Amino acid sequence: MLGSRASFPSSLLRRLTAGCLFVALACGLSARAAVPDTPAAAAEPRATPASDAASDPAIQKQARVLRHAAAAMVGVRAVATPQAHSTDTLGPVRMGSGVVIDKDGTVLTIGYLIMEAERVDLETGTGKVVPARVVAYDLATGFGLLKPLVPMGVEPAPLGASGAVDETEPHVIVSGGSEAEMSLAQVVARRPFSGYWEYHIEDALFTVPPRVDHSGAGLFNRRGELVGIGSLIVMEAASPGVPEPGNMFVPVDLLKPVLAELRTRGASARSTRAWLGVNCIEQQGLVRVVRVSADSPAEQAGVEPGDLILKLDGLPINSLEAFYKKLWDHAQAEREVTLEIGRGASVQSKTAHTVDRMKTLRRAVGI
Repeated sequence: MLGSRASFPSSLLRRLTAGCLFVALACGLSARAAVPDTPAAAAEPRATPASDAASDPAIQKQARVLRHAAAAMVGVRAVATPQAHSTDTLGPVRMGSGVVIDKDGTVLTIGYLIMEAERVDLETGTGKVVPARVVAYDLATGFGLLKPLVPMGVEPAPLGASGAVDETEPHVIVSGGSEAEMSLAQVVARRPFSGYWEYHIEDALFTVPPRVDHSGAGLFNRRGELVGIGSLIVMEAASPGVPEPGNMFVPVDLLKPVLAELRTRGASARSTRAWLGVNCIEQQGLVRVVRVSADSPAEQAGVEPGDLILKLDGLPINSLEAFYKKLWDHAQAEREVTLEIGRGASVQSKTAHTVDRMKTLRRAVGI
């Protein structure tokens, strides 16, 4: 967890004000638009601190750096394969963003956009649209990689160190495509994240305020380095149990150890893991099933929405993290597991035969 935001030291306020200015400058706005005038300031025919800051060479340099980062963003449009299982939850057409990360034009995005994709198109900031192929979809990290089929002429963004993120420094969120947007963001937490869809990562980055166009958006530090890829909106960004909407970003430090593997294998070894096919939520130390995927191991075992997961192979389950880590701690992805569930006033034992999730995903024809 990063520090509290209950009070802002003057140094932080200065940095955030400067952040507003260099975001405005990077977007081509005036300093006057970035920092609104008060009535008294409007009556003064003299230079304001905002205009002074806008002419600061350091801020001008940062604005140029952010313009370069924004230019590395592209829009992503994916159409799912026929009969894709993910269509039920993600829809047949997915729209989001991605970041060019190397000279070959490789695009890093959030994986669910391109899961079971039949066709993917990329759109540059100039409106140029090019087809792309899926290079990798990685269950373990949540990342996806794309490769344009024709050159886009887009310079890559450098990768930063998400583990070194400093909450006292301003960050920016940038989406891609012809309708791209850039906005100031504050990183308010760095902690583990467990998703309802059998997903868990360490050191996820949480930001405020929330962006609705978060899917695949880039989170950049003030040096223009990419530190995270947008995943979803969360209702408790700063701390569990404290309502404050924001976004969760997958940290780029998870990419670096597996990038070569993703390029060659299409997924990391950790993505070969057991899957039950349940969507669950965690409430006061209880894990409750809210959805069971059709034809999944959980459905075949008789698990139903509303069931409580009490134990997995004899281990008491009190959190999503404990549930997933126990499910994945075996070398074999496909095996028999025993679930102890609570249903109403009864406790029942269910036997499920897990499957390798990667084998259940539909692939485009010819891939």
